[in-house]
Amino acid sequence: MKTTPLTAAHRALGAKMAPFAGYDMPIQYSSISAEHLAVREAVGMFDVSHMGEFWIRGAQALEFLQYLTPNDVSKLRVGRAQYSMLPNAEGGLVDDVYVYRTGEQEYLMVVNAANVEKDWAHVQALAEGFDVELENASEDWALIAVQGPKAAEKLQVLCDADLSAARKNDTFAAKVAGKAVRLARTGYTGEDGFEVFTAPADAEAVWQALLGAGVTPCGLGARDTLRLEAGFPLYGHELTDETSPLCTPFAWVVKTYKEFHGKAAMLSRPCPRRLVGLVLEQGIPREGYKVFAEGREVGQVTSGTLSPLSKKGIAMAYIEAAYEGLDTPLQVEIRGKLYAGKVSKLPFVPLG
Repeated sequence: MKTTPLTAAHRALGAKMAPFAGYDMPIQYSSISAEHLAVREAVGMFDVSHMGEFWIRGAQALEFLQYLTPNDVSKLRVGRAQYSMLPNAEGGLVDDVYVYRTGEQEYLMVVNAANVEKDWAHVQALAEGFDVELENASEDWALIAVQGPKAAEKLQVLCDADLSAARKNDTFAAKVAGKAVRLARTGYTGEDGFEVFTAPADAEAVWQALLGAGVTPCGLGARDTLRLEAGFPLYGHELTDETSPLCTPFAWVVKTYKEFHGKAAMLSRPCPRRLVGLVLEQGIPREGYKVFAEGREVGQVTSGTLSPLSKKGIAMAYIEAAYEGLDTPLQVEIRGKLYAGKVSKLPFVPLG
């Protein structure tokens, strides 16, 4: 099993470790709920060094990314970041990604840990004919996500850049705890925050400095409940090789006025099921649970949990399109019993 540059630090803090995407990763330190609330109310940090990073450079880097992804990369100025996806030829998704423009002809793409090899093969295959240089730099970066309403305040103490000038989705070089890093005002918790890209050799020094500044270490358990509460999709659950983003609330990523790989197939696919948010009056929905309406099964939960903030059962589910309307009454089957709920707007809670 792989480790990150911070694995020893996690074990020294007593983290509960478990395999995730081929890595030995911290799931929690104290409790998922306490770490979740630390991020919502103050600031927490996550080791996400298992994520993959690809450099895309060259005279046709922009043209290639316009073809590779459905979002409009031409809108991305140097020093800005953009959420996007990697469509496949059938109109489904290879992955969802973040694209950072770090130079006039230089971009950094961050991909999900479980998909690094698949994504790398996909990107290489589609690059044929474009004047671009590709580099899988996944082993060259450690990544720490500092998230929460006090993220900027805590990080500023350690950072040589003026963080108050940074807007959401800005990315720039700086120093944290004296170590050269790339900062990005991005994250996947629904809170304000920064992602800190460091050299693997510097990761523990940055981590320890953040601990010393009072940032709460958090595991992947809290990261999952935070992203679900925020209504963000997770690849392998809400997004898959078979699912079209046009059948989800994230269709905004797809800019149909431009050409991209898989566009024709994506646009030709119907949406008999739509991805929606669900809130239950009682009970905790989990992945795979059946959703019912008017006495019959109409869908299935893709992710579910007890919201640490609202204390209600929340879920995302694919359901028949006829039932996608806001507040439509539905039921979720939990251990043989139907629990009442309704279609909810996303995010499930107010975000920072």
